[in-house]
Amino acid sequence: MRAPARVMTSAAAAAVLIGCVSGPAASKGADETRVLVFSKTAGFRHDSIPEGIAAVGELGAAGGFIVDATEDAGAFTTGNLSRYDAVVFLSTTGDVLDAAQQGAFERYIKRGGGYVGIHAAADTEYDWAFYGGLAGAYFQSHPAIQPATVDVEDRAHPATSGLPSTWNRTDEWYNYRSNPREHARVLASLDESSYTGGTMSGDHPIAWCQEYRGGRAFYTGGGHTKESYADPAFRQHLLGGIQYAVGDAQADCRPENGYRPLFDGTAESLSAWRQAGPGSFALSEDGTLTSSGGLGMLWYAGSGSEPGPGFGSYSLKLDWKVAGDDNSGVFVGFPASDDPWSAVNNGYEIQIDATDAPDRTTGAVYSFQSADIKKRDRALNPPGEWNTYEIRVEGERLRVWLNGVKINDFTNTDPVRSLRDGHIGLQNHGADDQVSFRDVRIKELPVKGD
Repeated sequence: MRAPARVMTSAAAAAVLIGCVSGPAASKGADETRVLVFSKTAGFRHDSIPEGIAAVGELGAAGGFIVDATEDAGAFTTGNLSRYDAVVFLSTTGDVLDAAQQGAFERYIKRGGGYVGIHAAADTEYDWAFYGGLAGAYFQSHPAIQPATVDVEDRAHPATSGLPSTWNRTDEWYNYRSNPREHARVLASLDESSYTGGTMSGDHPIAWCQEYRGGRAFYTGGGHTKESYADPAFRQHLLGGIQYAVGDAQADCRPENGYRPLFDGTAESLSAWRQAGPGSFALSEDGTLTSSGGLGMLWYAGSGSEPGPGFGSYSLKLDWKVAGDDNSGVFVGFPASDDPWSAVNNGYEIQIDATDAPDRTTGAVYSFQSADIKKRDRALNPPGEWNTYEIRVEGERLRVWLNGVKINDFTNTDPVRSLRDGHIGLQNHGADDQVSFRDVRIKELPVKGD
């Protein structure tokens, strides 16, 4: 069991951490996760910082990680930083680290450390390019505090998986000097029509994540107000970002651009899908499909009265979750048919079931090729949490990414199962299997040879 969170006042934390800096770094137990909250300011100081420190401490106490807090930049040494799984920059402003401290933090990130930036963390270290890349974007301006609508773009990441597709809240909404979308995975964005003062031309990211120079980074633009840190939804948002940064939860944080939805959580988009065979899928209010009964399959037929053409070269992404030891799969490369066995006999299944034989478990091309089990196990989130698949088909090559980690690379040699023109389906396996899906999207790719 991990030790409870320990939150210090900034003065006490500075004293303790200075001691750690001057002496050998304390050892960290194998099951001990430790987070450092850093809130030094060299510019504007937010009066919500104490509430933010307290909130992260409470999240640690409930989530099983230790929290230290400091405003002493002297904590940024190689030895001391090695004690921490992530560093939270909580509304820091201006130039807060000197050159030696910056170098220690760069080495920490490059060795796999985690970064969490909250609100004014984007208003920090404008002359340090490494930090700007890590944070993802720099602050430019903000309008008055006001309500706005946040569009949740990624509902699998732990920072946003518990949020509704539209999240209405009040905060101070930053405009940024650049758009992080090209190099980071945008988790949530602002609907600029829902408030006044947005200056990002309708594409306004407000929370994102990325893998950066060997480390993990999460940033949220929320958190200006004291009230934010008492808001359960915002606290869950922070907790998920911290869990990602420390490595306790896996997520695909590669940039995502150019995808179009096949199923976006609405009944309207579901009308383009057909149920083949027994069983069914239920659509919940939060836009999630959950299987029941079977053995059947829900497959994408298109919006016309007759099935449309299949897909030949594409990247398919979708989010999935199992309740326990449940069985399902994603089928690709099969001809249009209302017989689910047509997909079994003429296409390929990417399996969802982490407890079967290696060639029939999560990430496997079912009964043809196992996933890389070690990589799969490191990337897989447990039952009850969302996972993201990317299934990329180019010619007869089929590759699978789980939460951003490539775990399978398979080439078809059977002309009966050609991947060059086929449909996509979600399996409902049986009465005891409850598997959920949401946000099925596709990006068609240029046709390549094998």
